Amino acid sequence: MGRNGILMQVNRDQFLEQGYVILRNVIPPALLDDVRAAYEKAVDRQRALWTRERTGGDPPGGIWETAAQPRLHLSRNSLVDGENPLAVEIWLHENLHGVSSRLLDLQDAAVTEMMLMCSPVKDHGPAKWHRDFFPAYCAPLQAYADDILESGPRYVQWNIPLYDDSVLWVVPGSHIRRNTGAEDRQLIDNVRAPLDSAIQTHLSAGDGVAYILPLLHWGSNYSPKMRRTVHGGFSDFTHYPHLGYLPHLSSQAQDTFTRWHEHSQLRMLQAAAVLRAAIAQDGPGYRAALDEMHPGRGPKGQLQSTIFLSKAARRIRNLKRPDFDMLPDWEQNHATSMHPMTLQWGEPIAELFSDEEAEKLWAIFKPVDDAMQDTEPQWSPGFQGDKAPYYFVDVPAGLTVDSFIAGWDQKA
Repeated sequence: MGRNGILMQVNRDQFLEQGYVILRNVIPPALLDDVRAAYEKAVDRQRALWTRERTGGDPPGGIWETAAQPRLHLSRNSLVDGENPLAVEIWLHENLHGVSSRLLDLQDAAVTEMMLMCSPVKDHGPAKWHRDFFPAYCAPLQAYADDILESGPRYVQWNIPLYDDSVLWVVPGSHIRRNTGAEDRQLIDNVRAPLDSAIQTHLSAGDGVAYILPLLHWGSNYSPKMRRTVHGGFSDFTHYPHLGYLPHLSSQAQDTFTRWHEHSQLRMLQAAAVLRAAIAQDGPGYRAALDEMHPGRGPKGQLQSTIFLSKAARRIRNLKRPDFDMLPDWEQNHATSMHPMTLQWGEPIAELFSDEEAEKLWAIFKPVDDAMQDTEPQWSPGFQGDKAPYYFVDVPAGLTVDSFIAGWDQKA
């Protein structure tokens, strides 16, 4: 609950229109010092890990001394125990979990990554303007924008500084539109400078900014000034590769994470059911399975899911290939990585399909993958990743779920 047991007020309409919302005292002042202490224990443990993991050419502190933004991943490493459970449990506070659920219009949004962004040892200056996705690995900007406009976002991301922080800049409304011509010119001229269309977020300790991918944003200055910014998000699609902190949490928190973990497994099985409907070339079954996996998504949302699943089909097929170890490193990493928000479950979902099913699956989805590519390398300013054959912004006009399913009849 918010202050005095009252729910924090959130303007969801502003969030959907602008792509972000700034909220004050997300971490209540009475908890701030305790949250700081919990995260600083995690920092100490991560620094010790980086010291042990350094290679011959690294400085004594390893990544802590070389990174522009040293980042902790609570959900991947043993950084939380009985001395600092609040580093995890703060994510279950109504001001985070409850607010995120309301912003996403879900009854029980689940936490995804739980991270902490730290100040570097030396000045690294500004980062690059970017949107937090690489279209070649997921979908073009238009697919995201159409889905958000139709049914709302699938994920909400947070920055919550534990000390005053004005590093983050955002471009209001950019989550549902392409760059303007002026923005493209500025980004091409200098991708590390303020955009005329942007605003700087000025956050006091404990404040939070919640924003929608693929909002265009910028880390304006990675300097040695003390920075500890809690970072991560909530979604209906998650996974928990490391739950070593679970025994150290309250019983209520343990129940919550257990529920979320079980739900994440269910969502993976539902995604597999969608893929099996495609293998069977069962159009009504495919649509029904999509709706069960992600209830309430409209035609644009189902198209975005189909684009995501075309990537999953390629990954599953690659994981089943006898020459997998001969594939380029990026292709191997792409196949094994886990990113449930884009319906990618890596090896766990691939294990649910036989080699023969994987080949059939790829044959079904390859036309979608082909439609998302051009003969020439593509690129657009303000995105992660380098040039790639996949479209960065536009979805081909003729690509719909109807056309995807109609293609099955042509193959029959």
